[in-house]
Amino acid sequence: MRAAPGFLTEREGRFLALVAACAPAGGTILEIGSFKGKSTVGLASVAQRYDLGPVVAVDPHSAPAVTDFGHGSGQSSWNDFQASLRSAGVERTVEAHRAYSRDLARGWTRPIRFLWIDGDHTYRGAKEDIDLFRPHLVPGAIVALHDVLHTFEGPVRVFAEELLDSDDFGPAGLCGSIGWAQYRPHDGSTWRGARRALRRRISRLLPFVLGPEPKGWRKLRYKLWRGLVPHDAVKPEDWLALVRGAW
Repeated sequence: MRAAPGFLTEREGRFLALVAACAPAGGTILEIGSFKGKSTVGLASVAQRYDLGPVVAVDPHSAPAVTDFGHGSGQSSWNDFQASLRSAGVERTVEAHRAYSRDLARGWTRPIRFLWIDGDHTYRGAKEDIDLFRPHLVPGAIVALHDVLHTFEGPVRVFAEELLDSDDFGPAGLCGSIGWAQYRPHDGSTWRGARRALRRRISRLLPFVLGPEPKGWRKLRYKLWRGLVPHDAVKPEDWLALVRGAW
C-alpha cells in the first residue's frame, strides 16, 4: 500500500486490512471509489492471502475526476490504477469495473461483508452509495466511509445520519478519517447510547460542511471540534472483541 499513490494514512490502511481480514465470511468486499488503487491494493492483498475471493472495485476513472475534489486529477486515474495492481501482484484478485456505482448496482445480487465507500463525496453521491448497496449487507458486515473528518458534506452527513442514527447498526467509531459501523439489524439498539454519544460529537462538525470551505476563525473552530472526535488507531484485539458477537 505504501508504494501505491493515494490519500490513505498508514493507520487507515491498517484498519482497512483488519476489516478485510476479520469481517464475517460469506460475502464480497466492495470498494466504491478506487482512484489510483491504494486502498484496492491493501484490500486485495488481504483477500489474496486468506483466499477471500476477488475484491470488487468500481470507479469511473473519469477525467477530470468529478469524485476526487481537490486532488488535481485532470487525467484519468485508470492507467495508474492498473499499474498499482500489477506492481503489487494483485490484479487477478480485483474485479475492476470502470463505471459509476449506480450502474454497477443495477445488476448487483451478491451479499456484501465489507462496504468501503470512498467515491463521490457530495451528500447526494455518498447517500446514494449507501442506499443502493445497504440491502445487500450480511449481518455483521462492516460499512466504512473515508474522509468523514474532512470538510466534504457527503461522508460526515451519511455517517451521522444513516449509520449512527440507525438501530440497524451496532458498534461504530472512527480510525483516522474513516468512519465505520457494523450492520446489526437484530440487536443494533444495544449500542444506541454509544452511537448517540458519538453522534453528538460528529454533529458539531456539520455546520462547517454545509456551506463554503471554512476559513480563518471558522476553520480553527472546525479543527477544534474535529480534534474532540475520537479517531485514534484501532487495536485489533479490542476491535475484534467489539464486533465479533455478530457471528
